[in-house]
Amino acid sequence: MTDLTAPDAGGMATIRAAGDAPATWALGSLFERLVTAGHTGGLLDAAIVTQPPGLAPPEHVHTREAEAWYVLDGSLIYRAGDQEASLTAGDFIYLPAGVPHAFRITGRSPARCLALVLPGSLLDIYDQVGRPAAAPGLPDGGLPAAEIARWLELAPGYGIQVTGPPIPDPDAA
Repeated sequence: MTDLTAPDAGGMATIRAAGDAPATWALGSLFERLVTAGHTGGLLDAAIVTQPPGLAPPEHVHTREAEAWYVLDGSLIYRAGDQEASLTAGDFIYLPAGVPHAFRITGRSPARCLALVLPGSLLDIYDQVGRPAAAPGLPDGGLPAAEIARWLELAPGYGIQVTGPPIPDPDAA
């Protein structure tokens, strides 16, 4: 990573080479942090997020941040308020703060997305919940119960409110 002084931007210009992002394994997923709130004067978090098939967090609300997701690979179902959509590579979703939302990774392969959070710092929760990734790719071991408990403990401090269950598995009998 190269940081360049950018005093007018309230942070610094950041150049991140492919494969050079600090990476965290958390909640069965890989979070590659492209830029943090510390680099953007608090304005933006950006990460490449890779999540395994079947992953489905509970419906929740971000009370302070807007999120945007651009699907790079894979497929997912996304519910935002009363809207539900199937998303695949090339699709995009923007979620204003305060909108209840949930998603489920569908298909047989992981989904990989560019995640943007405005203002920044929300993605810090995954660094607190998880551990530095020892290698590229998803972690072994599925979804650790201790990480789920830690996320639920930290969520209110990040303005996250759980509002409902995960999206059901459409393939479950």
